[in-house]
Amino acid sequence: MVKRRTEGKRVTRKLHEVQTEMWRRMHTPVQAQHRWLSSVLRGHDAYYGLPSNWPRLGSFHQAITRRWYRVLRRRSQRRLTWERFNALLARFPLPPARITHSREVSLASVG
Repeated sequence: MVKRRTEGKRVTRKLHEVQTEMWRRMHTPVQAQHRWLSSVLRGHDAYYGLPSNWPRLGSFHQAITRRWYRVLRRRSQRRLTWERFNALLARFPLPPARITHSREVSLASVG
């Protein structure tokens, strides 16, 4: 069985694009940021959600969470702590990493 994983360059490029957009949306309300980030994560999972790609999905979600923390931390002079950010995540939870494709196609069944 061929196990497919997201290419590292694609992940890096997407994280850079999302981070740039986060900086652009820095001062929009947190609820709007949460709605947009949730759609980004759901879309990423819908495309890359293969069973063999589970570790890369988790690391992508974790990287997005860290980047959101950094952007929110820069919004004001009252520093955001991880405790306050975790309380914010409790109120606005990001969707967890999800496998959206049930199985992978093996080379034996294709050819």
